[in-house]
Amino acid sequence: MTFLKRIWHWLTSMRTALVLLFLLALVAVPGALLPQREVSQSQVDEYIAANPTMGRIYDRLSLFDVFSSPIFAALLTLLIISLIGCIIPRSVDHYRAYKAKPTRAPKFLHRMPLHREADVDAPPEEVEARAREALGRWRVAVYTPEEDRAGAQSLSAERGYARELANLIFHVAIVAVIAVFALGRMVFYEGQVIVVTNSESEFAVPVKQSREFCNTSPANFDTFRAGPLFDGTGLTPFCFISHNFTADYLPNGQAESFASDVSYVEGEGITAGGDGDWEDYTLRVNHPLRIGGDRVYLQGHGFAPQITVTWPNGETRTQMIQYRPSDLTFFLSNGVMRFDPPAGMYPDLSDRRDNQLAIEGVFAPTAEWSGPNGDMLQSAFPAMNGPAVSLDVYVGDAGLDTGRPQNLFSLDQDLIANGQLQRVERIQLAAGEEQKITANGQELTVRFDGAAEYANYQISRDPTQVWALITTSLLLASLIGSLTIKRRRIWVRLTPNVDGTTHVDMAGLARTDRAGWGNEFYDVVDEVTAQRGADKQADDALDDGEEWH
Repeated sequence: MTFLKRIWHWLTSMRTALVLLFLLALVAVPGALLPQREVSQSQVDEYIAANPTMGRIYDRLSLFDVFSSPIFAALLTLLIISLIGCIIPRSVDHYRAYKAKPTRAPKFLHRMPLHREADVDAPPEEVEARAREALGRWRVAVYTPEEDRAGAQSLSAERGYARELANLIFHVAIVAVIAVFALGRMVFYEGQVIVVTNSESEFAVPVKQSREFCNTSPANFDTFRAGPLFDGTGLTPFCFISHNFTADYLPNGQAESFASDVSYVEGEGITAGGDGDWEDYTLRVNHPLRIGGDRVYLQGHGFAPQITVTWPNGETRTQMIQYRPSDLTFFLSNGVMRFDPPAGMYPDLSDRRDNQLAIEGVFAPTAEWSGPNGDMLQSAFPAMNGPAVSLDVYVGDAGLDTGRPQNLFSLDQDLIANGQLQRVERIQLAAGEEQKITANGQELTVRFDGAAEYANYQISRDPTQVWALITTSLLLASLIGSLTIKRRRIWVRLTPNVDGTTHVDMAGLARTDRAGWGNEFYDVVDEVTAQRGADKQADDALDDGEEWH
């Protein structure tokens, strides 16, 4: 039992809480430096592929899942227990101290850091009345000569109890902040969706696919993550239509502003076949659309080239696929398109599979050609002022009917390595240009129609946001209070003289540094002795760091 009591005292000490807080911050450092699975599984996979040895070691140490690892959860739990164990007894002690009378005056007041003595031409009763008035906002206790340590009438005054109260509130707020943020991560949801939308560029092609998104199912998102207590059925019902995406750039290509005009409808309006009352809104960076507790952010953008392939029988296939920017300044982007040939040309399934097309390309919104042969595509500006593509055309089994999901931005290199896909030609096309190629003895035409811009929207909901604001504001306010409020005491001892005057002996003590409250003490002295403004020496002594006795 004694051992358990020692463990409890150790765990609930303030020193242990500080150590646990330091360890928690130390463990969280890898979470800020390394990609985390809960944020982006793809980035974790890319990191492990680029660093196969250290990546596997980090993975075994749960450094890609820092905030859900057992070590982080254990430290967080111990910290909360430690803080609660510190708060409860300190709260009881603070309550008892607040209810108790201010402590009696020491026998020798001249030993205190601040001290003044004076003979006042007034009886003790009048001086005591002055003292009570001067200490009107203090907690005051009167001690009779029998109770006083020096055998004289005395007053004890204390002030600054709010310092300890602010300190306790600060620790309570820490626990509340941790609890609120933990609860928020349990019930939040967040998803991203890419919508190909209209562009004002002369090279933009009309967007035929849907520009509408409805927040009615997690399956509607391109990526979606949520807390363990969110089952996917509590989405806020709303829809929005993306009308356009616009961007303004400086001459050096730096983005100046992004905007997207949308129309939205929420609640019952989306169940009436689109007949609800749609409202317009312009999304900008850091100016989200707020709908029923959800926030719709304009997170990013990119380009979606459109390629049309014409087969020998005259049939065409057109695809518009978003490309991923590899250069976030000038938006040089890459991506992949996969085409299944017309069914009538290859009745045999195996022949049809062997004649699939895969086009892996690079897109530049403002093309600039370089290299020894002038065939290396670069982008000179992020706006679509003169788009072009550089395409590698492959023929063979592109994996369209394997049932496995395909990467939008790169080809499966295993298909190329084992000969299932063979590159037949590399072509460079500007907007509106086309070129004939030969694949498996068939003459095909590949045309670059142009491109459209897409916008990346993020939909987020955290029902604990208001509580997070309240608790963090309370934490900061209580911290300021605990640092600025001073706990201090003043004692006044009154001894009657034989000539009818009163000898006043006063002392002051602060539980923290006395700097900043000496003036307050001398103001009280002047009021009690009726000498306000008469003793310049007190101010001079305070400025010079001297003490008056």
